[in-house]
Amino acid sequence: MKLHDAIWGALLAALGAAVLIHVQGFPRIPGQNVGPALFPGVIATALVVTGVMLLVRGLRARRRAGGPWWELPDWFRSPPQLLAFAVLVGVNVFYLLAVDRLGFVIVAFVYLLALMWVLRVPLLKAAPVALLMTLAIHYAFYKLLRVPLPWGVLQGIAW
Repeated sequence: MKLHDAIWGALLAALGAAVLIHVQGFPRIPGQNVGPALFPGVIATALVVTGVMLLVRGLRARRRAGGPWWELPDWFRSPPQLLAFAVLVGVNVFYLLAVDRLGFVIVAFVYLLALMWVLRVPLLKAAPVALLMTLAIHYAFYKLLRVPLPWGVLQGIAW
């Protein structure tokens, strides 16, 4: 879906304003001029400024040329591409809902397998690739970067 620049500008400015309001509650560090709110505050200010600029530019362009506020892309009329989009959204929702209960390894394997299925990769190629990539990603995050990934039902055999 293509949204008009004015809509994107308003959304970016609103996001930046929300972050600016939120970082005001961050604790101050005694004896220092900078604290944990500085970097997010700078980024949020940049979002507000660029969002307002995009909003103004979009409103001016719409006043001159007109056009719709939003329009559906061409791929939206293609059933295979709609299915691919639905699977992409579905596996992300599945990951969020199931990763704590089932564990990263199982959910990531299903995630990758579903994405390769929708891309028409043969199952005999997709399954080993999904398994190897899942194990590689798990190793990189769990062992090398020490990110505590959930084990879920595999808790007893954690390596």
